[in-house]
Amino acid sequence: MRIVAALVAVWALAHTTSTPAPAQGYGNIGTGPKLGEMEIKAWQPIPKTKVAVQLGSDTRLGRELRRQVMVRLSQRGNEVGFSGSNVMRLDVSYFDLQGGSQRNYGELGERPGYAETGSNPFLPTPANPIGRNTGRTPSTAGPTLRISLSLYAVDTGKVLWSATSSCVTQADISQRAGEMMINNIFDNADKNRVGDAGCPL
Repeated sequence: MRIVAALVAVWALAHTTSTPAPAQGYGNIGTGPKLGEMEIKAWQPIPKTKVAVQLGSDTRLGRELRRQVMVRLSQRGNEVGFSGSNVMRLDVSYFDLQGGSQRNYGELGERPGYAETGSNPFLPTPANPIGRNTGRTPSTAGPTLRISLSLYAVDTGKVLWSATSSCVTQADISQRAGEMMINNIFDNADKNRVGDAGCPL
């Protein structure tokens, strides 16, 4: 009888550990709209409180697009600054895996035309293109600008609102493309929606 009980216990133990437990779901982390589209997830409308806009990484393009986000928030009636009861995180990514046809924007020693002489100097960036060096055929999608915004409450850490947008654009017009994408997001920011990113032609 003990042998039968031991075999049943071993059999039960083998079947509980041989099938993997289902992975914990993390919602839509890692997913997003297709290239050329934008998506807004509004768990609640953007509150009319003071909002601090933070950059995920401090780049020239990121600083210029943060300015546009702050302008659009102030047009909505929000007070904006570097502190507030809500924080909007802005992540800006520009990738050119094709090697770039116009790589002079942001190279060492370069300064964009909109920068005043003696104004806050920009950190120099390397002149070497960032891309694949594998010998494989590069992506056919082209240079990509991706913008992600997340608004969360400082006191609870709860995400209140988020938006993601991406466009294929060249480096020399990436700021204009980013401003168009941000304007498209804030034209109707308080509702869940997926649609055209507003990419320049």
